[in-house]
Amino acid sequence: MKKQVFHDTQADLSFKPSWMFSRLLIYSVLIVWAFACLFPIYWTITTTFKAAPDVMKGNIVPWWDFTPKWLGLKSLGLSPNTIFVENTVREEFLKRFWNSTIIAVASSAIAVALGSCTAYGLSRFSYRFGFMRNSDISFFFLSQLILPPVVLALPFLVLYKELALLDTRIGLIALYTLTVLPIVIWIMRDQFGSIPVELEEAALVDGLSLWRAFVTIILPIALPGIIAAFIISLVLTWNEYFFAALLTSSHAKTLPVMVASQTGSQGIAWWSMAALSFAAILPLVVIGIILERFIIKGMAAGAVK
Repeated sequence: MKKQVFHDTQADLSFKPSWMFSRLLIYSVLIVWAFACLFPIYWTITTTFKAAPDVMKGNIVPWWDFTPKWLGLKSLGLSPNTIFVENTVREEFLKRFWNSTIIAVASSAIAVALGSCTAYGLSRFSYRFGFMRNSDISFFFLSQLILPPVVLALPFLVLYKELALLDTRIGLIALYTLTVLPIVIWIMRDQFGSIPVELEEAALVDGLSLWRAFVTIILPIALPGIIAAFIISLVLTWNEYFFAALLTSSHAKTLPVMVASQTGSQGIAWWSMAALSFAAILPLVVIGIILERFIIKGMAAGAVK
């Protein structure tokens, strides 16, 4: 008995170093990955407070490599000495920010509403459209993402000119809704597929209609997936540049277009571009931190059944 205890203790001691080494390796990889992901954001924030020589020299650490200045925020009229003074650049920035907010939120909300209904139908009912079945219809939606945006540039430009939708928020909302709708359908199809059908059958037995059972029972359960789909759609539409630059001129221009406009014949105003980029990143970072648990639950839905 004592010999067996000795062997068990020896096995535990030999197992502990390997366990600690594996944990150390995992945390090391995670730290390196976190640094790689967060460094661009850190670089953007610090560049907001750099002068041109500091940018060109690649100075990184404030108060060590360079002295922070309010150049980036001052160029937007948001520095302490300009924020209470009338500034046309700040008004333009707020206009672009408001355009991005309206267009991204509206298109994402519409895409989630339409995509949830479509995904629910594909996960609960059997459809036949010619030779296409449910799986073929689902792949058809996903195949819309195969085409590069530049292929659709001329058709949308001609169509929007005929419909008088150029340089309008409604035009971008409609286009962005179509762009992110396939992604929402695929996320929500897996989400609804992981919910037992017996819940709806019990609701129907209790006298609820199919629509009411969907709204009162299924949607609350699928809320993490809905939020995850909304956040992904919001990120994609918020950062979209190509169509925003192509289909708008002044009234409906978004924040990414304003960021790209900081390049000119005299070079790049790095501090202004960094300040605009940070302003564009900040809302998404805040939303991601607040809704992190919903994003993880939504993206993991259907992975284990």
